[in-house]
Amino acid sequence: MTQITLQGILFDAKSSFLKGPALAPPLIRKAYHSHSANYYAEDGKKITPEIFDDKGDFEIDSYFDIEKTTVKNLKKGTPLLTFGGDHSVTFPLIKAFHSVYGKLDILHIDAHGDLYSSFEGDKYSHACPFYNIMENGLVENLVQVGIRTLNEEQRQHAQRFGVKINEMKDFASFSMPQFTNPLYLSVDMDALDPAFAPGVSHHEPGGLSTRQVIQLIQDIQVPLVGADIVEYNPTRDINDMTAMVCAKLFREIVAKMM
Repeated sequence: MTQITLQGILFDAKSSFLKGPALAPPLIRKAYHSHSANYYAEDGKKITPEIFDDKGDFEIDSYFDIEKTTVKNLKKGTPLLTFGGDHSVTFPLIKAFHSVYGKLDILHIDAHGDLYSSFEGDKYSHACPFYNIMENGLVENLVQVGIRTLNEEQRQHAQRFGVKINEMKDFASFSMPQFTNPLYLSVDMDALDPAFAPGVSHHEPGGLSTRQVIQLIQDIQVPLVGADIVEYNPTRDINDMTAMVCAKLFREIVAKMM
């Protein structure tokens, strides 16, 4: 029985520094099916292909086509998980979810706050999605975990919008909030320390372990209406190691959605 919708967004036009995340969705799928692992999540749920309404991977011509595609694929009551893509995809994804669910809460796991109002002249850069989400009033509570690159501009925007940030240096004090609105999870693979996930464009040392990210997902106490896994850059990966981490996190997120 279909329980979860799946889509891939082949898009990295808003990336700074390096391209590559547009290549990620089919490689995350390949890792998910790898014979080196199995389909089980750690809570014992079997995450088999039959539970997915898999819409496939989408070539994107224009940035806001991401929103249109997602609206077509999103049905209320059926969680939707997206493989990105750079992190810019999260703004149009959230616009689509907002059109169905109204105000959301977001748990955002990342090395970066992505709270710039504009970056390198592009207000839709992958450095800006959470500024755009908050500026447009799409989310009531934004909680960020793993952050370790905040500058003055992003701190000011976080304060203005009431973003709750648990910086990586303070991670030991983090406890999962009690979310009250429909919850969306956004996982940027560079939240993990490069030792665990080298296949990202922006190596930011001092990050989360794979175990810590898994624990964050498992500690979520409410149903997830949606999620994305973004910023995996296969051109930087080593022996498909990061792809396998993506697949592991994918199974855990799906288990939580179920």
